[in-house]
Amino acid sequence: MPASAHDADALAATLRACNRAANHTSEVAFAKDLKRRNVLQKEVYFALKADYDLGAQPAVRVVKKVCDAYAALRANIKAGNLGRDGSKSRLRAESKPIVFREEAAQPFDDRILTWNLNARTVSIWTLAGRIKHIPFVCSDHALKLLASRRGESDLMVRDGMFFLIATIDLPEAEAFEPDGFLGVDLGIVNIATTSDGEIMAGRGLNRYRERHRELRDKLQKKRTKSAKRVLKRVRRREARHAANQNHIIAKQLVATAERTSRGIALEDLSGIRQRVTAKKDQRARLHSWAFAQLGAFVEYKARRAGVPVVFVDPRNTSRQCSECWHTHRTNRVTQARFVCRSCGIVMHADHNGSRNIAHRGEAAWKRGAVNRPRTSTR
Repeated sequence: MPASAHDADALAATLRACNRAANHTSEVAFAKDLKRRNVLQKEVYFALKADYDLGAQPAVRVVKKVCDAYAALRANIKAGNLGRDGSKSRLRAESKPIVFREEAAQPFDDRILTWNLNARTVSIWTLAGRIKHIPFVCSDHALKLLASRRGESDLMVRDGMFFLIATIDLPEAEAFEPDGFLGVDLGIVNIATTSDGEIMAGRGLNRYRERHRELRDKLQKKRTKSAKRVLKRVRRREARHAANQNHIIAKQLVATAERTSRGIALEDLSGIRQRVTAKKDQRARLHSWAFAQLGAFVEYKARRAGVPVVFVDPRNTSRQCSECWHTHRTNRVTQARFVCRSCGIVMHADHNGSRNIAHRGEAAWKRGAVNRPRTSTR
């Protein structure tokens, strides 16, 4: 989508108008401290229709989008994702209204966006009127999933191409009683290492990230408009590559755990960038890798497969011996080498860490620190 240049212009103009309206709504919400949807809608509804040419339902969607954005901000502040009270990042977020880019995604409900799955077309409201029979493309598998679509669909544009993002509700498989746990050590050099000794996405992915880091440095030094455009395109490409790698790793982990009737034990890495002091040559990799994304991918794929997932405390997993439990900082000889000062066992450091994570996951499961399934399906 879309089918013609006219349709593309209409969709682009609609996104710009909706996001300008969202910025106005956000300023009103911030200035008057109106975060409740009904109260905010009463304040800005007629202005959105008159000043931004929005229809009734698009205006309602804009207000909801702004309220959802402020709700997400409050949740991030409460969770500590923006730092402690008084930190620069938190003050910066709290001191000004939320701003929406002109090409930011805009939600459409079933009143202003209709799917025709048989014809693979959509009908959508725009500033130029309702445009019908706009074709969309997707895989046959995705088309089957769209039959169970619920709620809103988000319209967004990336590099001149328009996308519709739909939410699909899938039933979760019943979790089984695990026969042990597959421990997963997440690291900077090796993205994921399992307690079975398998290392995933290590040297090859790091070379790819290093090439892109060098390219970003060159483009940032030029400071030209064309360099900024290329920099934006490269950043998106790298993000897509990282997400794809995380999907592949998560799928492999869940498949291994499901095949062996085990659960998955992961490190609880919330706030790791604030807690960990990395070496100078590893700082860029620490801050560029999507720790939370990989954990989220593993968690939702595991739920679909009925595989239990446990998050454990990562402290000292790299210093503790997985054989005799002796813990000392000198056990970690190098980044890749672990030598226990007590029992003398030698192994890959990440493999040792993943075994400790597996032990902690099983211990947490046995003592009831996590939700158990009611009945076993295996």
